[in-house]
Amino acid sequence: MTKTTPPRPLDVEALFPELAAYRGTTTRLHPRPGSPDVTASSVGGPMLWPADEPWPVCTEAHPRRSGRRPADIHRGRQILDRAWARSPFRGPTEEDRQLLDELSRRHRIPGLSDTDPLPLVALAQLYRRDIPDLPAGPDDCDLLQVFCCPFDAHGPTRYGMLLHLRWRRSAEVGDVLASPPQPQVVGSDGYVPEPCVLQPEQVVTYPFAGLLPEDLCDRIYAREDALEEALEEEALEEEALDEEAEQEGTEYDSEGGGGDDDELIRYQYDLSIPPGWRVGGFASWHTTDPSPMDCLTCTAPMRLLLTIDSSEWDGGSGSWKPTEERDLAPHPFATPTKVIVGRAGEANIFACPADPGHPHRWSIQ
Repeated sequence: MTKTTPPRPLDVEALFPELAAYRGTTTRLHPRPGSPDVTASSVGGPMLWPADEPWPVCTEAHPRRSGRRPADIHRGRQILDRAWARSPFRGPTEEDRQLLDELSRRHRIPGLSDTDPLPLVALAQLYRRDIPDLPAGPDDCDLLQVFCCPFDAHGPTRYGMLLHLRWRRSAEVGDVLASPPQPQVVGSDGYVPEPCVLQPEQVVTYPFAGLLPEDLCDRIYAREDALEEALEEEALEEEALDEEAEQEGTEYDSEGGGGDDDELIRYQYDLSIPPGWRVGGFASWHTTDPSPMDCLTCTAPMRLLLTIDSSEWDGGSGSWKPTEERDLAPHPFATPTKVIVGRAGEANIFACPADPGHPHRWSIQ
């Protein structure tokens, strides 16, 4: 089943014609629970991995002997999904809660040192044939495979995410690895994805406001500030009229407005960069100031390759929610992959446009 992004609530180029020069595209992946095989683009599905090629591992020194078992995490999610499916929803049963408590236990792996090779978790594989905005890899590779370490223990703060990307030519893979190694325990549930099929959709996108020319950015924010101020004044006026009507024993009949979601459309949240897993387009810098992402090998400005997002659409206005899912509640349907980046943020992965074989970089937002 396809997923369709609704038309934007406002024509942003009609408001700011200069934005036409910055218009781009991004491919929303729309991952949804399913049973992909090795020939499909997927999140959390099986990899087209050669049987004679070593599986990628984390070799950085960090604690890795204590955590939750991946099978327990999957089982706990199944119990919660079953509870959500009950109508009316009344939460897990007492039997469910007891089992969830048992499944949530952390386990220790005796004899495992902080430097033993740790199998990485397979996050996603993306075939270029399926995804319009996925560029060719080095030597014209057509398949991108993404892995992560299941522990937040990397980088200078020792709380960072470790990603590993592998490009390959899918036609050259012979025998496929049937049973990839898995970590015995993981440090974070959010690094254990649920198998999801993809329904790619290419949509229009625009740069993060802070990366636009200063004058244009200022005018975008000035319009939104003025609109917000006007709506606040209107709300105060309606509140005063309500109080006056109550004192007179009558009822004030509002004619609309006063803070409706469709009047609070913002460039950053509704008109420029869609949420969710996506390929290409522009990175969001909503939790930090924009940071230069230059290639560490050749200094070329890097381009956004992939965004790994903790949510497909938010629980607010939800203007990016697919038309086919407009009646779904935010939880649990907005997090189909169960992948959580940081504190429910996103990871933006960048690639070098001059040479896709150069090391990738990433930023957590």
